[in-house]
Amino acid sequence: MGMLIDGQWSRDDQRRTNPDGEFVRNASTFRSHIGGAAYPPASGRYHLFVNAGCPWAYRTILYRQIKGLTEHISISFTEPAMGTEGWTFGTPEPLLGARHIHDVYTAADQNFTGRTTVPVLWDKQANTIVNNESSEIIRMLDADFADLSGVADSDHYPPELRTEIDALNDEIYTCVNNGVYRCGFAHSQQAYEQAFDALFATLDKLDARLAEQRFLCGDQITEADWRLFATLVRFDLAYHGQFRCNRNLLSQYPNLWPYTRDLYQQPGVAETVDIEAIKGIYYGARHPGILPKGPQIDFTEPAGRG
Repeated sequence: MGMLIDGQWSRDDQRRTNPDGEFVRNASTFRSHIGGAAYPPASGRYHLFVNAGCPWAYRTILYRQIKGLTEHISISFTEPAMGTEGWTFGTPEPLLGARHIHDVYTAADQNFTGRTTVPVLWDKQANTIVNNESSEIIRMLDADFADLSGVADSDHYPPELRTEIDALNDEIYTCVNNGVYRCGFAHSQQAYEQAFDALFATLDKLDARLAEQRFLCGDQITEADWRLFATLVRFDLAYHGQFRCNRNLLSQYPNLWPYTRDLYQQPGVAETVDIEAIKGIYYGARHPGILPKGPQIDFTEPAGRG
């Protein structure tokens, strides 16, 4: 995968596992926020650099769409598969002329050291990265651009549900969002099996929860639903096979599967889901880069959860 060291690209992977073989995700580096004098919300000022297959970047693609911000925040997509210099643009992208995501990072800090991940929220006026932590970016898109949003009454983090949403987010991040990576990137049998067991115990628990209500917090869609959806929509396409998350297919769950279709069928969501990009990120970078034809998944089948 590689990383930047003092602004220079290095092929040294420095795989992120601890002595027990457990995958450990690095913290994001740029953590500024929209709001105040430094980064005021403004139409046309900000730009997203993303990969359509990446579940973390996908969160921001989704929120940009469902919050009605496509005309206010511009966007650049990398090629689906990671190359020898990380995330790569097919041609130099027009905003910075970057050929790789690491060029975006060095445009913000010419001596940057670290992994060059997506998404990246860029300030065109200050010519720097505002934030590269997806969970924080979607909060900004949800709340700080509310005056620009073309979608009324769409707060996905309402005050009365925040304690419940935060608890769900913590569990889902640890065991599901990052849990599939803890399975796929484990370097020991024990680490893999621990992650595997936690993943499916949590999916079983969520499936039982959704037997009683339409969404995770009741009758309204919240941030917890969208954060879970980003993983679920990729589950049978990639994680079940590529990451050895193979106790069950998502489509075998009586409630999680129609719930996923319910979210997919919400206005504007289907056009944000790029099946070929999802396959490309997980299979395309592996020699010889052959993408699987299947599975055939019909996210448009009626969900029956209205």
